[in-house]
Amino acid sequence: MSTRAEASDRRSTRSRALTWALFAIYAVLLIGLVLAKFPFRYDSAASGRVLNLIPFAGSFTASGAFGYREVLANVAIFVPYGLYIATLAPDWSFGKKLVPVIATTVGFEAIQYIFAIGRADITDVMGNVLGGLIGIALYAALARVWGSRAALIVNIAGVVFTAAFLTLGAVVAAHSVHGK
Repeated sequence: MSTRAEASDRRSTRSRALTWALFAIYAVLLIGLVLAKFPFRYDSAASGRVLNLIPFAGSFTASGAFGYREVLANVAIFVPYGLYIATLAPDWSFGKKLVPVIATTVGFEAIQYIFAIGRADITDVMGNVLGGLIGIALYAALARVWGSRAALIVNIAGVVFTAAFLTLGAVVAAHSVHGK
């Protein structure tokens, strides 16, 4: 007969495995979005290799209005990254959790520059890092309120959002193929 501690350990192991699986799916979707520009059409010949090191310099429309949507999108797409890092490494310090967020976003921008597949932009780095920070802080708040159940909440939200994004991706892909 199993003890409560053994049952708790099994639940914890399953929860951690689910978190890793959700993180892997998220990572593939993130790579597809950032590097492959899926589901967006991107004409690499139109832009060539671009490096912007001036914050917010490329964030204005032709009419001079601030293009907040792209900045907010960069923040939003990295919130789950911060949540997953914090969930998978709850004992890491805040700074240690931030390192993979910064490394990933700088890596994405470097790849975009090297292969001329997008604009390498400091504004994107800033937005992505802010998103990761928000995710890390959100997990800290969840852990403060819900304790050890914070990982369960992240996993439930992860399953719901992953299913929604995969469904949306399938609809967009089907429309791309059959909509012409």
